Amino acid sequence: MPEPIRRSDLMGLEQYAEAREAFRARVMEHKKRRRVAVGNHVTLLFEDRLTIHYQLQEILRVERVFEPEAIDEELQAYNPLIPDGRNLKATMLIEYDDPATRREELSKLVGIEDAVWMQAAGHERSAAIADEDLERSEADKTSAVHFLRFEFSEAAVADLRGGAALAAGVDHPCYSHRTDSLPDSVRASLLKDFQG
Repeated sequence: MPEPIRRSDLMGLEQYAEAREAFRARVMEHKKRRRVAVGNHVTLLFEDRLTIHYQLQEILRVERVFEPEAIDEELQAYNPLIPDGRNLKATMLIEYDDPATRREELSKLVGIEDAVWMQAAGHERSAAIADEDLERSEADKTSAVHFLRFEFSEAAVADLRGGAALAAGVDHPCYSHRTDSLPDSVRASLLKDFQG
């Protein structure tokens, strides 16, 4: 299991201010290999220790957090978003540029977070386990952001390591799209999330 991020791993506000530009550039380059578009309006951003470390640093910077107790609260909230070696974890973004269109579409997409899946070629689909921290959908609309976990069998992981294609999709009555074969650079990055 990957090491959780500890308070000692985080830079203080002043140190982060000095390191931020280089750290941000490194993380943005890393994220290019962890982004999957499913259709034109759903993006899966696969999290790992580095992406969560960056999110924590940015939260502490923006909110000017430096008290140990407040930092510990953020660590407790964000560490569960790091894959544990047996799964993939992603932030799902539902993106529409126009605010009125976004409101209208989110009202049609209730339950979309439960309609997302990933699949190693030759294996059953891995259905998303959504929003384990708190409910993000209401009866009349869904949130534009959801947190997803995908569990894979050992056999599926072994086949992915052996070169099997990895697909992702959404099967919702109002949004049905799939990405049949993730690029090799994305597959390689995501495979690092599985230990063993």
